[in-house]
Amino acid sequence: MRICGIEVELRPARAVEPAFRWRNGLPGSDGPTIHAVLRVQTDEGIEGVVPVLRGPIVADLVERRLRDELVGQDPLQREWIWHRLWELDRVEEFPIYIHGLIDVALWDIAGKAAGLPLYRLLGGFRESIPAYASTVTFASIEEYLDVADQCLALGYQAIKLHAWGDARQDARLCQALRAHVGPDLPLMYDGSAGFDLPDAIYLGHALAEADYLWYEEPMREFSISAYRQLAQAVKVPLNVAETSDGAHMNTADFIAAGCATYVRTSWNLRGGITGAMRIAHLADAFRLRAEVHGPGLIHQHLCMAISNTTYYESLVLSNPVVREECVDAHGLVHAPQAAGLGFERLWQQQGNSALAEQI
Repeated sequence: MRICGIEVELRPARAVEPAFRWRNGLPGSDGPTIHAVLRVQTDEGIEGVVPVLRGPIVADLVERRLRDELVGQDPLQREWIWHRLWELDRVEEFPIYIHGLIDVALWDIAGKAAGLPLYRLLGGFRESIPAYASTVTFASIEEYLDVADQCLALGYQAIKLHAWGDARQDARLCQALRAHVGPDLPLMYDGSAGFDLPDAIYLGHALAEADYLWYEEPMREFSISAYRQLAQAVKVPLNVAETSDGAHMNTADFIAAGCATYVRTSWNLRGGITGAMRIAHLADAFRLRAEVHGPGLIHQHLCMAISNTTYYESLVLSNPVVREECVDAHGLVHAPQAAGLGFERLWQQQGNSALAEQI
């Protein structure tokens, strides 16, 4: 089998609705964005299909760098292609998601060729997993508590907060939510890289007092030394290495520095399926958890394949809360069953309006 074509089909611009934000000063939803579908075609008629969030950027890189490199290659030689993309990254400095898009398309081809869903091709570990409700930023403590009540009524089994990015205000929210839901519900907090070290330490103490399961990305992940100091200063477990470039290579440095109890893994920020699984196995070697970052069909497969992950992240974008379609009334997500990734089946069921939400 050989790659015989790579195409980026641009779709009309549209905005993600409803509009939201992650914290004060940090936009969440994009304005009108040109989405796309990446298609990696083979001479045996099997096609790798992946939705793309920023179509023009991907189309430019495919045209200038990737098509000539990949056409004629064996799509099942994913390791060689993965390393080749890192070589090209030395010249181009690709956006972090480019590695993931190509790699995921190749895994889609492999799954379809084998007649297996991706998670089973990866070895398979489970058939379902609990989902946690991952909030965007709301206006007040009262609104967050209302949203939390709605999430629990809809079956979600844990809640993660994205708050305002003010250490003292966020600490009050986190402790108010713990008092509201009681001592047993798993709670997490994501700082969206909003703090410097002193504020991160202040908030970390509050999270430890409220018995939060993890403390995620309080600072930009440029300084592992700062994360080491944070880990030494607070008792709440840190969940690290979400956005740092370099896949497992950077994650290894966070672990070696003693920063990590959890690490983040994902297809779009950590080098595709190949990078995500390397991180999961690296973490497992140190008896750490590798929590899959973000929603969507590809991450549903990863959640079913990775033994040392515990939740699926389901975004709560609005109030009133709308439960994500893949989450059932008991708060569980079940394994996809189509061969490969299964985007074609998903779009048949939900229509192309689901394209952006599955990236």
